Amino acid sequence: MTARHCTLFLALSLCAGSVLAQPPHARGQAGHHQYQTTHNHSSSRVVIEEAVIRTILRDNHMYVGQVDSLPPGIRKNLARGKPLPPGIAKQLDSRLVAQLPHYPGYDWRRVGRDLVLIAVTTAVVEAILDNVF
Repeated sequence: MTARHCTLFLALSLCAGSVLAQPPHARGQAGHHQYQTTHNHSSSRVVIEEAVIRTILRDNHMYVGQVDSLPPGIRKNLARGKPLPPGIAKQLDSRLVAQLPHYPGYDWRRVGRDLVLIAVTTAVVEAILDNVF
């Protein structure tokens, strides 16, 4: 009987270990993409080089149309990690977008005088560059 109990205990231990094991790579890891060079590993956020982007926007200002500031009430609703309020974002000229850094799964939008990086699938704001236009 003791050998039977040992075998049963060993089998249950192995089953419990496999249940607690991590999922296979790329399954269940929402923050990881194959493009890890554009992500900060400590927070899994996109790393934005604001100075570089401001220079690109300054050098390509001719591709930006008329820019108006957002009303304060609407501006208050724009925040990182929250969904983009509907109807306030404007698409950028494709010639300008071609100059900006590309982050897979994200799009650049103009919101008033700000440049915003949003997740394509969820429209959640990833980054806001204030007063760049």
